[in-house]
Amino acid sequence: MTLHPKTKEAYQLFHNGILALSRAERAGIRIDMEKVEREQQILTRKIAKLEDRFRQTKFYRHWEHSMNGKVNINSNHQLSIFLYKIKKIKPEKITESGQGSTDDEALRTLNLPELDDLLEIRKLKKIRDTYLNSFTREQVDGYVHPVFNLHLVKTYRSSSDSPNFQNIPAKDEEAMSICRKVLFPRPGHILLEADFKSIEVAMSACYNHDTQLIHYLKNPSSDMHADMAKQIFLLDTFDKSEKSNKLLRIATKNGFVFPEFYGDYFGNCAINMACRWCGLPQGTWTTGQGVEIVQGGKQVYLSDHFISKGIKSFAAFTKHIEKVENDFWGRRFAEYAEWKNRWWSVYQKHGYIDLLTGFRCQGVMSYNDITNYPIQGTAFHCLLWSIIEIDQIMRQEQWDSKLIGQIHDSMIFDVHPDEFPHVCDIIRKVTCEWLPKTWSWINVPLYVELEAAPVDGSWMEKEKV
Repeated sequence: MTLHPKTKEAYQLFHNGILALSRAERAGIRIDMEKVEREQQILTRKIAKLEDRFRQTKFYRHWEHSMNGKVNINSNHQLSIFLYKIKKIKPEKITESGQGSTDDEALRTLNLPELDDLLEIRKLKKIRDTYLNSFTREQVDGYVHPVFNLHLVKTYRSSSDSPNFQNIPAKDEEAMSICRKVLFPRPGHILLEADFKSIEVAMSACYNHDTQLIHYLKNPSSDMHADMAKQIFLLDTFDKSEKSNKLLRIATKNGFVFPEFYGDYFGNCAINMACRWCGLPQGTWTTGQGVEIVQGGKQVYLSDHFISKGIKSFAAFTKHIEKVENDFWGRRFAEYAEWKNRWWSVYQKHGYIDLLTGFRCQGVMSYNDITNYPIQGTAFHCLLWSIIEIDQIMRQEQWDSKLIGQIHDSMIFDVHPDEFPHVCDIIRKVTCEWLPKTWSWINVPLYVELEAAPVDGSWMEKEKV
């Protein structure tokens, strides 16, 4: 760690970045307002139907009685009182104030069928009232012009507003489909997204120099998530092209590896993987539960597989994940773990940490902040540097294509079909060749994944290039 931030270089990156992003803001992204209005109407009808059905349940009638008829299904406070004080359900997650949590994750873990409609109502209202309404509110002549800020986030990442372009759903398939299918390029053009692949993992290797992590990133034939899936799910063989194994790999990646990197612990990881990804209950397991997997050439239920390995309950699985976590940090990524502790000690001594890109994080920060801020900030700076370079080339060569937005580790372009091959070539050169040469501390390969929609196609229609 250097205790001498390169303030001038950091300032110049943000100065040039603001100018490049202002041109993206001015370009804007086209929005089909007829589609927006139609989707809002469809959502309103769905919400009304779900609310009527929910009000017919015994769950709702009990809630209504406990509140003397004054039920507000949108009130998390009311719901918390009803669930945890009146129905005496033990909360699976506690808020900072010590109350039982009513966020989506907490409610799903309660395994109450009556809450399914309530969760669906919440989701559809958010799509309609948060996402689609922001498009309606902010559009000007059929275009939205999101603002990209570089001065509001502690990690020195960007933020967005008016509307928040970075908040458009990407994980929930239904929400993503509804929101992205109303966004289009200029007539006759192509929407292109360039996404840095695993950029935060790559940046963590630049800080911690973990030998095993660097091996995974430098060797395309290796697969960190597949190796962890075999260990977590006690698999003798693993073929990630097989459908069930592919699911287990994704569950491992998003339910264990990345959460552990970001500071989560084995208890939450066990719930995520077993219950949310694989459909197993919290309690004793019996035959025929969870997803079906292929092992030894046979298709078996996950519960049957675990029982055959001596893990017969969620509690036993949690203890197994605790051992996996100890091995994860004690053996597999021991150098990464040592770097985390070293950086925490440096922060405790000096009160700040310096990023490789010249920025300084200071003030009150937690252990997880200290070990995540440098990675998140630096990953975005790789994107910002690339945006600046591509914007300069775009103006010098007078492209008809335009940069129209960015989402932390990806860039969105509105591309003229005749320029499409050249734009893709420049993106790959800037991100994967020129950037590592400019910042010599980058010690692993960088990869960018390109996805494009057909001419005049919506953002939802994009496919890998």
